[in-house]
This record gives sequence, C-alpha cells and structure tokens, in this order.
Amino acid sequence: MNDENDLNVAHVLVLPDRDAAEEAAEELARRYELGAEPEIVREALAGEDDAEDAQWLIVLSEEAGEFSAGELDEFVSEWDGWHETP
Repeated sequence: MNDENDLNVAHVLVLPDRDAAEEAAEELARRYELGAEPEIVREALAGEDDAEDAQWLIVLSEEAGEFSAGELDEFVSEWDGWHETP
C-alpha cells in the first residue's frame, strides 16, 4: 500500500575521485540491475578551487530499489568511499 506521505529517501555514496565514482556507478547499476546508472555529482570542498580537492557523490533514490545502509557501506568501501546517512 502506497501512502502519499511516504518519503523518497536518497542514499549518498561519497567517493574520493571522479574515476572511482564512475566505476562505482557502473558497478552499482550492473550489480543491482538498476537499468540506468545513478547520478554522479561533484562537490567541491569549502574554499577549494582545484578539481583534485573535490568529493564525488553518487545519489541513489529509493525508487531504484531497497538498499540497507550496511550493504551500501560495504559496496562503496571497495572504492575507498563511504555511505552518508540521509
């Protein structure tokens, strides 16, 4: 039963560089059969202008499927990243 008040919780996976984010997004789509790669977003660290000083985020909505925090922590650790709790 769907309720109009249900929240669409997004998971955010933080990765150290663009290459890791792209690889992780490809693997996430393949491993969990998402149909499309999740969105990748660059987040510059405060006061930093250099692209090397950025974190790369994979934004994953619950619409893509159900994921446990532990499952995502384990997955993203393969690329030296971490899962942010929304």
